[in-house]
Amino acid sequence: MKNNFADLVETFAVLRGPNGCPWDKKQTHESLIKNLREETEELIAAIEKKDPENMKEELGDVLLQVLMHAQIAKEEGLFSIEDVIQGLYDKLHYRHPHVFGDVKAKSAEEALAVWKEMKKKERGA
Repeated sequence: MKNNFADLVETFAVLRGPNGCPWDKKQTHESLIKNLREETEELIAAIEKKDPENMKEELGDVLLQVLMHAQIAKEEGLFSIEDVIQGLYDKLHYRHPHVFGDVKAKSAEEALAVWKEMKKKERGA
């Protein structure tokens, strides 16, 4: 059974490859904006309804959008899903010095303040 992240990434390469799906191959970042908005709204609705089964499905649909955009970007020579993951990893570690460094945050409010301060420093750099 193939069901890990690497297999999923490869699925998008196949879908957009020479023998892939004509619809998937035709898509661009711009053509997918409507889909991304719709899937995000559907996820929000599932969260608001406290419907975990629908949330699971809608999270998959949002992930589909992320992977499709990353595949298109890879084909365009812009970046890959690995670059997206590395960027997120770096951001999370940088903005959480109260977890991964020596800064202290004793409450959610303090943690948010640290996050905002690190984001401000990051943007200023």
